[in-house]
Amino acid sequence: MKPILIAVAASALCAWPAFSQAKTGADQKFVDFAAQTDMMEANLAQYAQDHAEAQGVKDYAQMLNSDHTKDYSQLTDAATKAGLTVPKGLDAVHDRKLAPLEKMKGTAFDHRYISEMITGHEQAITEYKREADKGESPDIKAYANAALPVLQKHLDRAKELAKEKTK
Repeated sequence: MKPILIAVAASALCAWPAFSQAKTGADQKFVDFAAQTDMMEANLAQYAQDHAEAQGVKDYAQMLNSDHTKDYSQLTDAATKAGLTVPKGLDAVHDRKLAPLEKMKGTAFDHRYISEMITGHEQAITEYKREADKGESPDIKAYANAALPVLQKHLDRAKELAKEKTK
């Protein structure tokens, strides 16, 4: 009986890192998503402040730049506490998402930018809610939950700007 008990205990101890990694892997994936989103939003917002036509879009971009820069810092703090790493630069996928918008100016840019902000913030809210509900790290869950009202504010404002453009 003792050899079986020892074997089960040893197996459990050996398997523990695999279970731990699976949990951390999901949180790390979320941290990567959140960081890429923050960096892309801030970079695009800087561009929008100079190339948008409508003052409302420029003001919106300024809010996004400020909020997403602050959020990236908060994400970094939470990830550090959780023992996770935060990307320091945009990946190739997000660079490609920026490229078409960085070739536009004026009202064409305004329309596309606001459309992208609605789509992007809807996706972000879905991911942040998932992390807040199902994440493993208490620090990352708390971060995601705290960020949701700001993301909702961004989405609501983008939808208002989209309606203003259709009138």
